[in-house]
Amino acid sequence: MLPLSAGWKVLTRPLRRISFHRSYLRPFSNTINLRITNGSRSIQGIQLRDYQEECIQSVLSSLNHGHKRLGISLATGAGKTVIFTQLIDRIKPNSNESNQTLILAHRRELVEQAARHCTAAYPNKTVEIEMGNMHASGAADITIASIQSIISGDRINKFNPNRFKLILVDEAHHIVAPGYLRTLEHFGVDKKNTDSPLLVGVSATFSRFDGLRLGAAIDEIVYHKDYVDMIGEKWLSDVVFTTVESTADISRVKSGSNGDFQPGELSKVVNTKHINEVTVRSWLAKATGRNSTLVFCVDLAHVAGLTQTFKQHGIDARFVTGDTPKVERSERVDAFRRGEFPVLLNCGVFTEGTDIPNIDCVILARPTRSRNLLVQMIGRGMRLHPDKTNCHIIDMVSSLAAGIVTTPTLFGLDPSELVEEATVDGMQSLKKEVPEPSDIKEEFGNTHVGNVTFVDYDSVFDLVSDTSGEKHIRSISQHAWVQVGPNKYILSGPQGTYIRLEKNDTAEEGAASWEAFEIRALPTGVSKSPYATPRRLLTTTTLTDAVHGADKYASEKYPHILISRRHGWRNGPPTDGQLKFLNTLRGKEEKLGPTDITKGKAAEMITKLRHGARGQFSKTEAHRRRKDRQNLAREQEKARQSREVVSIGPLST
Repeated sequence: MLPLSAGWKVLTRPLRRISFHRSYLRPFSNTINLRITNGSRSIQGIQLRDYQEECIQSVLSSLNHGHKRLGISLATGAGKTVIFTQLIDRIKPNSNESNQTLILAHRRELVEQAARHCTAAYPNKTVEIEMGNMHASGAADITIASIQSIISGDRINKFNPNRFKLILVDEAHHIVAPGYLRTLEHFGVDKKNTDSPLLVGVSATFSRFDGLRLGAAIDEIVYHKDYVDMIGEKWLSDVVFTTVESTADISRVKSGSNGDFQPGELSKVVNTKHINEVTVRSWLAKATGRNSTLVFCVDLAHVAGLTQTFKQHGIDARFVTGDTPKVERSERVDAFRRGEFPVLLNCGVFTEGTDIPNIDCVILARPTRSRNLLVQMIGRGMRLHPDKTNCHIIDMVSSLAAGIVTTPTLFGLDPSELVEEATVDGMQSLKKEVPEPSDIKEEFGNTHVGNVTFVDYDSVFDLVSDTSGEKHIRSISQHAWVQVGPNKYILSGPQGTYIRLEKNDTAEEGAASWEAFEIRALPTGVSKSPYATPRRLLTTTTLTDAVHGADKYASEKYPHILISRRHGWRNGPPTDGQLKFLNTLRGKEEKLGPTDITKGKAAEMITKLRHGARGQFSKTEAHRRRKDRQNLAREQEKARQSREVVSIGPLST
């Protein structure tokens, strides 16, 4: 494919039509049919997938209900540009003059892709580009702009907000960046406004790793289609996963400004002769039959080192980076699309907006803390292609540091769960009933207060017997964590030492709020207190990251037999001491015997008692009494109001 500068030209016709090099239309010749209506050409016969039509209807429905700033969550490969082009035709103007559309993107490839689609779909509309040295008139029916160019100087001023009916934002998880917010303000969609254009943002990863809130620009997500669902429905390629432990120690790599690993420091750890050798040998062992492998590296030095290692093994491996000249990069990518060489390495080039459907293997050679980045990298191999049956994801898992995410974490598994050629169904079968993020609550019962749910226990024993609170943490950890209160967990170590994981509810939104402490037991007589001062191990923004970091520390410091919840001793009978301790809670109820409870279960119940279960029960009892009083008051008020209502029918005596 020719570079943009060689494939576009501005014609000096009255409509200022931009024409395209013929190669730009190649991917769409079989999907878009045109018909003649009253002497003009209009869209007909685009075969939308079921979910694409559902998505469009969700947008239209939300618009009819008065909402104007909408988000669409679609997996990579779902055809977001098709939805874009359909929306342009289906969104009606607010007035006779507001019939223009603006598409915003942050990468050249995304601008080019949107321009190709719009020109093919709307040959009767004017299409212009605002990017680099290409200047749009501001009056075109459809303008596709790079965000860097439209905010440069006074270029945005030529666009009259009153003439626009629709603003479309590609890769909209960037929408709260300063450049986007400035552009949205110009078009009057920075705030809720009934007279503004409709704003629709699309992304495969609608979250921000840096903690910025997308709600500053988008009011609601109106449609979501997960990539796992799309694989199951055969809209995306099947995927098989293999994780390889590379042994790279990234525990001391600092975080950059975006919260992910600092690239320079990370590169020094993973770009070694040994680690690169492990990566290439893993590919040789698992993927030599693959035709098109895309490799994600950390930086230029890592790309150079790993490319050299591939070549030393006789493999034709080539690379592209942000520094590769545009013409050379286009030629190299086209050659890769044609299957002229088997391995293409990159750093930061192909995470978004790249359409190379023949990719049948992806090597994740760079560790990351960002789930978004992980999904974007994997998504490069998920597009359907007639020459592949699936895509093999080879995840080079470093020795775990706090917060790392790997392919297993996408399925709610422990990041250290090593898998070999596991399918999506296989990964999901390993998942132990992990709730969706929106379903995760503090499980303390049936009465909801905000996002907290309380349980009404009849006794302290009922409280310590309840393990529902451990369901989520045990879906992401193999260790025997015990929930001892709302947002508070304990992992018992040797000789009375333990790790306490808790949420700091006073932390500001987006700040690190989960903390892990080690509380070390002191020998008798050393101090008045049985424990040393708690030592902070880590702080993170999410429970998942906190658990992973605490697990790493525990696995290095504590005996595996003691902290693993799957060790055989936990299934054995309880000790006499455990039974005696627990039976004191049962009062007059039938006493527990050796066959009524396991040693592991008894240990967990005792941990709850030692770390606040009695206090939790007292709070629950107080809450229950308060709720009873409130219910009584509501019933009395309801009876009073019913006496004031006149209705047809017999009167009560």
